[in-house]
Amino acid sequence: MNDKLLSERLKLVASFVPDGSRVADIGSDHAYLPCYLMNHNRISFAVAGEVNEGPYQSARNQVTRSGFADVISVRKGNGLEVISPGEVDTITIAGMGGQLIRDILLGGLEKLDGVNRLILQPNVAAHLLRERLADLNWELVHESILEEDDKIYEILVFDAGNGKKPYEGLNGKDLQKQLLAGPILMKEKNEAFMKKWQNELMKRERILLSLKQADAISEKEAQVKNERDLIKEVLS
Repeated sequence: MNDKLLSERLKLVASFVPDGSRVADIGSDHAYLPCYLMNHNRISFAVAGEVNEGPYQSARNQVTRSGFADVISVRKGNGLEVISPGEVDTITIAGMGGQLIRDILLGGLEKLDGVNRLILQPNVAAHLLRERLADLNWELVHESILEEDDKIYEILVFDAGNGKKPYEGLNGKDLQKQLLAGPILMKEKNEAFMKKWQNELMKRERILLSLKQADAISEKEAQVKNERDLIKEVLS
């Protein structure tokens, strides 16, 4: 497989996959990620899962062309139903909304037996993953944020462990800020991070303006104001 087929976003996802892993890539599309990992001798086995027929066939064709049909199993199914408990030790899910990724994981909790690492790249609503996975004792161990093709992506890496550890001693607004923007990303505050949250702040300001003009109900206004104030603190 030509490495140029893989985006910088997915190369960063790949960088967090432990060597020798057995990986399930959920929503694998063309199976570029597992093929890339196998091509670099990073993993021993992979499942490429796809729910839709078109991407499923694309993944099968890519795996066959790459010569990995014996070590990458392309399977059609919804979420984690494509794997069995104990079959893999690492799961990657990239390019979906945070709510959908959360629902996929919650819908297949029994499939997480034997899984040590989750590498997740939500397009939006990363905070939903931080919140829910902390409750399920998945510990946030790495976070990255990058801009590619005028879009900003976050990558969250969770290991089985103490889900509350990154947020120890935090409560109230401090905890809300860390869950919203990410405890690791907030320490680094790189260019992509600042750009993302400046954009999010402008969105909240526009919403508040439209609510004011529409004489909207105060509950919605209070929620957006709270989000705006949290983002201002994140940026400060």
